[in-house]
Amino acid sequence: QVQLVESGGGLVQAGGSLRLSCAASGRTFSSTDMRWYRQAPGKEREFVAYINWSGGYTDYAGSVKGRFTISRDNAKNTVYLLMDSLKPEDTAIYYCNSVRGNYWGQGTQVTVSS
Repeated sequence: QVQLVESGGGLVQAGGSLRLSCAASGRTFSSTDMRWYRQAPGKEREFVAYINWSGGYTDYAGSVKGRFTISRDNAKNTVYLLMDSLKPEDTAIYYCNSVRGNYWGQGTQVTVSS
């Protein structure tokens, strides 16, 4: 079993930045690809970013490409999402997800005011 705990969400003005963290338990983190998703009120959960197990490959949704950066520190069992140039439409609950086992965290709220 893997437990994922997100943190770092909050309220920020448009144009600002936040860094989300996802701390994972378990010894398989360093060999597991990871993803971030988000879900806005009244909308379906959507893919945001992906990072492979080594950190050598990343991928992003078109709506965040160039503004968000996913990274990981396998020594700390943590994956990060640095969000720059935030827009009101980025407001959502952000979830991390482990590809292996399809585990999910509880989410962290990000609110961007205009």
